[in-house]
Amino acid sequence: MPMSYDAIIVGLGAMGSATAYQLASRGKSVLGLEQFEAAHDRGSSHGQSRMIRQAYMEGAFYIPLLKRAYELWDRLEQESNRSILTITGGLFMGTPESGVVRDTLAAAREYDLPVAVLEYPELKRRYPLFQPEKEHVGVLENVVGYLDPELAIKTYLECAARQGADLRFSEAVLRVEISDGGGVRVVTGRDSYEAAQLIITAGAWSESFLKELTVPVPLKVERLVMHWFRPAHPEWFAPDVCPIWIWEVDDGIIFYGFPLAPGADSVKVAFHTHQRTTCTADDIERTIATEEVSEMERYLTRYVSAVGNDHQRSITCMYTSTPDGHFAIGRHPSHSQVLVAAGFSGHGFKFAGVVGEILAELAIDGKTRHDISAFALDRF
Repeated sequence: MPMSYDAIIVGLGAMGSATAYQLASRGKSVLGLEQFEAAHDRGSSHGQSRMIRQAYMEGAFYIPLLKRAYELWDRLEQESNRSILTITGGLFMGTPESGVVRDTLAAAREYDLPVAVLEYPELKRRYPLFQPEKEHVGVLENVVGYLDPELAIKTYLECAARQGADLRFSEAVLRVEISDGGGVRVVTGRDSYEAAQLIITAGAWSESFLKELTVPVPLKVERLVMHWFRPAHPEWFAPDVCPIWIWEVDDGIIFYGFPLAPGADSVKVAFHTHQRTTCTADDIERTIATEEVSEMERYLTRYVSAVGNDHQRSITCMYTSTPDGHFAIGRHPSHSQVLVAAGFSGHGFKFAGVVGEILAELAIDGKTRHDISAFALDRF
């Protein structure tokens, strides 16, 4: 007879690991299934750093969730006695009319968040490593920082396991069977399992599950590249000197970068709106083209020449996006025992803790204290 649980979670990346922890800490029996090893590098939650910020250009309605996210990251650090979040401050640059500057300021105004606007002369004086256009300004937000994604996932998994969660790795799901009378059956390459509820947090692999379960959320998976360059003057990129940055330059391209992580000798940089190619989670091209590196070098030479062109490595990552760029979180419209969290559109990792809390509340209470109306599965 199949083993039975209160909930089965498919996918143990950022969202799945946090959900396993939240459910297990509430005394629920949880099975987590992951097709790869723990904190793997094949999806969207790897690569040394993920940004967290509050004056949210993607929409001010995210800000209450962000405030809770900061609290939950702090709680995880306290429980694990690990440093997962590093605060560096953040600088958002472009012309005053650019989306990065305009929308960051609009979000800050709506929630009365403390930010400072730096005009070109002050921007150059305070941050000589940047070379902005004379028309560019910067929005400085002090609470911005970065999370260590691999450590965060490992920590959530360890905390979930200590609370009794049954976590299984290198075990791919072959099919899901939904019972009309309630409950689910999940078949893997090793065994079959039953549960009262199913939670899909499969990242770029969510697309196939949503199609199988006829969830009406169109998802687009895209390949991106993250690069690391070793600066000639690493002291210029120390976390107490160099802020995280997001920069919308004059051709509308947005790129971003981080200060040096502890013990690292290379600065991480990447495009956000550029070098995005459609793929699937299983056929992504992992080889980095020479042109992809050289194009990043051209932008660094123009805007952040202090990074230099001493390229160290590049790796791929995936965005799994909805048509409107906002998340898809909620209950299956036809099968109430199925919950979905998908389509985080390249800006979801920072929300992992609060998404886990939302899914746990939905699974246990049938509702959540958080406003997730903007993420409804049936909005498309």
